[in-house]
Amino acid sequence: MTGESPHYSLYGDLAGWWPLISPPGEYTGDAAAVSAAFGVAEIGVREVLDLGSGGGHVAAHLKDRFALTLVDISAEMLAVSKRLNPECEHLQGDMRTIRLGRQFDAVLVHDAVDYVTSRSDLRLVIETAFAHCRAGGVAVFAPDHTAETFAPGTGGGGGSDAAGRQAVFHERTSDPDPADDWILAEYEFTLRDAECGVRVVRESHRLAAFPRKTWLTLLTGAGFDAQARPLGDPGPRRVMFVGTRPAEQG
Repeated sequence: MTGESPHYSLYGDLAGWWPLISPPGEYTGDAAAVSAAFGVAEIGVREVLDLGSGGGHVAAHLKDRFALTLVDISAEMLAVSKRLNPECEHLQGDMRTIRLGRQFDAVLVHDAVDYVTSRSDLRLVIETAFAHCRAGGVAVFAPDHTAETFAPGTGGGGGSDAAGRQAVFHERTSDPDPADDWILAEYEFTLRDAECGVRVVRESHRLAAFPRKTWLTLLTGAGFDAQARPLGDPGPRRVMFVGTRPAEQG
């Protein structure tokens, strides 16, 4: 879930706990939905650029079918991903500005895009995706929230590993000002190491919740043919935005 805010402890000094806080197995459904969305491309999808790849938990479910290049702004999260996905190419960079000088059959921006909270920055991310997407290819964006579907609530999760470490987190989401494009997520992480030492970390994250119209307008403005699709089984609150880059004529 790492993205454009490296000052958050979760994606810095707590990055080594990420596989316990948000275990890779929880990403199976999202990865399946993303893979299906790649099917709308006019070309066969093999090479995929994953912007804001974080700990590589989505990539772990895609790497058997696609050749992945993973980009993240956090060196700590890239280190986590390299342990999980050593066969993938890893590059450090900002999804708003990075230019690799090559194109891919598909571009994925998973929930790291939640940390892009201004419309101007979201435009930059979409332009990055377009610049790296081949003609006839596809870009898939999978935010956790949109303005139309957000509902305040609480949640949590966690896991353990073979070394005896345990992580538990609690989350509370709210919208301090419905007139703007972001919501607030307040986290409490309880981290128990193998020697039973316990650390509790609390921090608040500002996350985007743009209207669908904003997404579709920016995608179209960048040059994509855009659509919104359910992310997962029928009925979920989450949606993903799919942009196809028109095939070259002639």
